[in-house]
This record gives sequence, C-alpha cells and structure tokens, in this order.
Amino acid sequence: MRRARARVLQRRSWGEAYPGGRGGPSSPLRRRSTYSDRVSESAPTPSENGLPPEGTEPAPRTEGHDQPVPEAYAAFMREGWGDRELDLPRHPVAELAAQRRARLAETFRGERLVVPSGTFKVRSNDTDYRFRSDTAHTYLTGNQTSDAVLVVEGGESVLYARPRSSRQTDEFFRDRQYGELWAGRRPSLHEMSSSLGLEVRHLDELDERLTSSAKTRVLRGLDAGVDEAVAADEGRDQDLARVLSEMRLVKDAWELEQLREACEITTLGFTDSVREWDNVLKYGERWVEGTFFRRARAMGNDIGYDSIVGGGRHATTLHWIENSGPITPGELVLLDMGVEGRNLYTADVTRTLPVDGTFTPLQRDLYTLVLSAQTAGIEAVRPGAGFMAPHQAAMEVLAHGLEDLGLLPCSAQEALSPDSKVYARWTLHSTSHMLGMDVHDCAKSSREAYNDAELAAGMVLTVEPGLYFQEDDLLVPEELRGIGIRIEDDIVVTDDGWTNLSAGLPREVSAIEEWMGALRA
Repeated sequence: MRRARARVLQRRSWGEAYPGGRGGPSSPLRRRSTYSDRVSESAPTPSENGLPPEGTEPAPRTEGHDQPVPEAYAAFMREGWGDRELDLPRHPVAELAAQRRARLAETFRGERLVVPSGTFKVRSNDTDYRFRSDTAHTYLTGNQTSDAVLVVEGGESVLYARPRSSRQTDEFFRDRQYGELWAGRRPSLHEMSSSLGLEVRHLDELDERLTSSAKTRVLRGLDAGVDEAVAADEGRDQDLARVLSEMRLVKDAWELEQLREACEITTLGFTDSVREWDNVLKYGERWVEGTFFRRARAMGNDIGYDSIVGGGRHATTLHWIENSGPITPGELVLLDMGVEGRNLYTADVTRTLPVDGTFTPLQRDLYTLVLSAQTAGIEAVRPGAGFMAPHQAAMEVLAHGLEDLGLLPCSAQEALSPDSKVYARWTLHSTSHMLGMDVHDCAKSSREAYNDAELAAGMVLTVEPGLYFQEDDLLVPEELRGIGIRIEDDIVVTDDGWTNLSAGLPREVSAIEEWMGALRA
C-alpha cells in the first residue's frame, strides 16, 4: 500500500535504447517552439530523418550563468559531424500495443483520442526530476520518451514526437533541456517508428491535427498545451481515463512476466539490505533505502514508489517515506519496497523484520496474528470471488485477534458490522489494490469494475493486512504502543486459484529468522 510517488522517474525505453534528457517546457504545443515559435509563425517541414531543414536557427534554452558564444565558435561547432542510425530492436510490446489501440478505438468509434506521454517536472529551480512516461501512453505505444502525443482516430494511430536536435543549429550543443550534448541523443522519428511499429510524425504537425474538426477526448493533466488546445468535456474525458484504466485490469502473459521479474529483483533488494545489516544498525533507515535503490537501478529501471523503511514507532505511520530514523535493536522494522522493471511494471512487497534477527515472544505473537490474516486473505483469492473477499477474510482474523487481546469495546462480530468497524482503529487500511504499471494500478476504473467486481484470471493484486498500535494510544497496553506490522505479497489470480509472485521472500517466523541469520553470518 502506498501513496503515489512524489518523485517522477525518467525512463529509457526498453533496455537502454532511448536516452532521455533534462528539462522541458510545459506542453507539446509550446515545446514545438524549438523549431517554430522561436523562429517564425509557421513550422518548418522536417526532413525524412526527423531533423529540421537547413537554415533554421532556434534559440537554445540556456541559463543566466552560461557564457556568451562567439559566432566563430558556434559556426565551428556546426561543422564536421557524422551521423549514424540507431539499430533499435523491435519493441517486445509492439504487437500487443497495436491490439490495445484497436480495442480502444473500437470502444470510441468515430472519435479522436489523445493520450500524451507527459513532460518533465521541476524539482527545484532549473533542475528536473527524471522523466517517467504516463502509464496509459506507454501501455498503448511502448514509448517512454517525453513530449510525445498519441492520437488514435478512424482506425489510424499516429505518435507525434519530438525529433532529434539539428547539428545545423545551436540547439544540440547549447540547449540544456533538449540539446543532445546536454541531454543525450533522442531517437529519430524513423527509428521510433521502426521500433514501435507505429507511424511517427513531427510534433509540429500536432497543431493542425488537434484544431481540425472532430469529436475529441483527451487524457488530461499530462500536457498543458494539449489541454488548452482542445476544449474540455469533463464527462467525456473522464470516460476515456476510466476505459484506459479498466483495459489494464486483466494482465496478459507478457505483463505477468514483467511483474514476475520485478518481484524477483525486489527479493534481491531485500536480501541486499539484510546482508548489510551492520551498516543498517549504524546508519539507520537511510541505509536500507539506499541499498534497495541501488539494486532497483542496477537490474530494474528504478523503484516503483518511495520506499517505506519504518524502524520502531515509524512502522505505525503507513506512508513513512522520510526514512530518517534509527533502526534499533530489540524493535521491529517495516520494509515496504518494490522494484519497477525496464518496461514500467512494479512490484510492491512488505516484510516486517526483527532488528535482532529473532522475534521476542510478544513480537512473535503479533506477527503470527497478522500472518494468519494475510494467509486467510490470500486463500480467498480465486476467479469469481469479489475483489473485497481477501479484505473481508483478513479482517475477520484480525478482529478476532484484537478481541483475544482484550482491545475491542465489543465482540469481534459486532466490530465487524458495517455500522461499527471499530477494529479498524488498529488496522487502518484496505487489504488489497490492483498492481501493474502503477503501484496502485487501474485507479481510475469505475467502482463497478474494481471494488464491486469479481476477480478474474490474470488480475494481479496485493494482499497486505497490518496492525498498528500508535505510541500515544492509551487504549492499548503500554507494551504494544509503537509497534507496527504489515505483510504484503503480490498475488496473481489464476484459472483455479492464485500464485504468489513474491514468494521468494520468507513470511513465516522461523523462515525469516533463518534467512536473516544466514545472510548476517
């Protein structure tokens, strides 16, 4: 369970094929100023390789501390450059993406659908976060580069993209946001088209496409220029967002493999952290965060959300992403972390570990209660069961456990009543959410298609019950205060039940203690 990640990630396309860059204006219509707004009112016609024609001279984006460039230097920089075509492989999702676009077009027959990839976001001043493309855009195209806009209309799909920097202008060596000597080489339009299996046109052509008369829906909030260019129809646009979310509820075999790989790398990241436990004890929560991040960047693409490393009382804060506290012997530490793979599918796994390597009797009892609840939740997963079935099964166990601890002001059955739910003082959150390219996947789906729907084979969801006893909760015994426990795994609904994608990490008390002991030996 997580809140949406504050940090925005830049992706290269599959593997290392597409170098990205820093910075960028707020919209594709404004971004085209590289070749139009900063030169003339009419955009130049791009050449076949996606470079602007000779003679265009865009004003590069520079900073106040950049030194003036003499004309002799600029002229010399424009000479003597060779060129090479990138031999990009066919994107593994190209054919699947074409099928997805066809399904989308069939849903909105006779309409124009606009799905941007998004643009860069400012971290501070002139420094941007690494770019992470919009999930729906990448799901429909495979593209992970910024400043691109997919238009689906009349059975035709076109990707409007930013071309390469021309070596005949100053942009390539002076522009901090898009110049190739600053930000890296972008693929040409031809290279993108060949790899994605999709027609790709110059971004400057998008103006005319968007202003032509057609019933248009836009995935909004990603590109201010596109949002401004097309009059909003809140109901119609939200309907597009809903359909794009619901299309992703059931994963295909390729997607399941991406999630399996993300979970495998996540297991390695947890293992790395325990193996460096001496440093964890020395430097605290930050060391776990950094250690896991190293594995995510080395073998995956990044972390799928801000890692939660909650030592001691911090484990009772559901989204503790500050990760600035100590990890103290005798306490528990809650680790909620997930690797995002190269194709943007993320794991989401939580383990609560004894800092000493062995649970105290009290810790063992509480952990076993949460484990029993999670096991009940996982066993409730099957095709035809309601999405809420795992939550209901887990809460049944936890409510009776809280009754046994003498904490409830009523019986467990009374507490489980929809009119009561007083047990939730110590459980706080729902047990499951969908998982995929977003950690909280398919979030714009309708309630009828998500919360109130039945599970189907190919869906992937988390099962993650927890108990949280706040340090200032006077309704619990003092020895429970400041203890937080959550256990989370990533579960695939199969034809006859379920599969645990994150089973590589131990869950049982004895297995955790043996695992930690072996890694710290």
